[in-house]
Amino acid sequence: MRDVAKKAGVSLSTVSLVINNGEHVSDDVRSRVEWAMDALHYVPNELARNLSKNRTNTVGVILPTLRHPFFATLFASLQTALEERGMLALPCSTSDMKRGEEEYVDMLRRRMMDGIIMGAHTSHSADYWTSIGHPVVAFDRYLGMGVPTVGSDHEQGSRLVCDLLIRTGARHVVNLGGPRSQFHDLADLLASGADAEYLSTSYHSLSSYLVFRSMLPQAGVRWSFMESGEVDDFDSYARAAHDVFDRYPDADAIVCADITAALCVEEARSRGLRVPEDVQIVAYDGTYVTRLSGGGLTSICQDFDAIARLLTRRLMQLVEGPSAGEVDDAGADRVPMTLRIGSTTR
Repeated sequence: MRDVAKKAGVSLSTVSLVINNGEHVSDDVRSRVEWAMDALHYVPNELARNLSKNRTNTVGVILPTLRHPFFATLFASLQTALEERGMLALPCSTSDMKRGEEEYVDMLRRRMMDGIIMGAHTSHSADYWTSIGHPVVAFDRYLGMGVPTVGSDHEQGSRLVCDLLIRTGARHVVNLGGPRSQFHDLADLLASGADAEYLSTSYHSLSSYLVFRSMLPQAGVRWSFMESGEVDDFDSYARAAHDVFDRYPDADAIVCADITAALCVEEARSRGLRVPEDVQIVAYDGTYVTRLSGGGLTSICQDFDAIARLLTRRLMQLVEGPSAGEVDDAGADRVPMTLRIGSTTR
């Protein structure tokens, strides 16, 4: 830095201001300093800069697997949103790397990261997450009082799907989804009168399950739920897409995640069934996979960019503190979903 200051004919503090994008530096002085840095091949030591600020500018993003198109798409949006705030997204894939979230939480406690966005299933209690004492924001799940959560409005999205299926005359709708052992949201569940067997986890999209469970039967539509396996068990998707037609031969509508929906389209056509004339198939997520399955597929779409921006804003409020602006109360942000029928979005 002293060499740069000497070559540019400015003080050492001026060089520091330019490097740190400080104010009160004229364009002429900034240009001279940047010219000197380029001429001397000077690269600021980011590690030293961050240590002086007690920051790493790194955020751990904990997801089940990056092989899944949903989480790959979400992570891509998060990378962009975090980069706009000067942050680097560190992918922490609990399934692909065979590690639990404890390792990444330990990194946060040792200040190797500035915060965590938690988007994987966890068996830890709320006390574990609220006792960390460092910035944590949850994606699509409830981790405990005081931990902000951001996700899609699954209740609103599911109502869009139910309205469509009721309006189009569906008689038997089958939901394919992850293990029901992952469902829990104690206060909401108890208030809804849900069965006790579903009171054991933190998965917020349970609200979607509850909408289908109540709304369709009230309209006289038979409704069934079938587990399609863990999110990282890709073989189970194919088995579920095959088995659902054998187990429920009278089903005229199937709602499931994008990969399973695409496989259901293939399975239906192999059985001589027309989509959507004989069986409606609704893909729940709206990733690029739905564009590859051919015509006839309806999608309920999550807004990945909006989710990523909200997750980033919530986390940065915790990382930067009140000086970054008014900090929202910890709570839940819900992003509206849209229904896409072919090329038409509603």
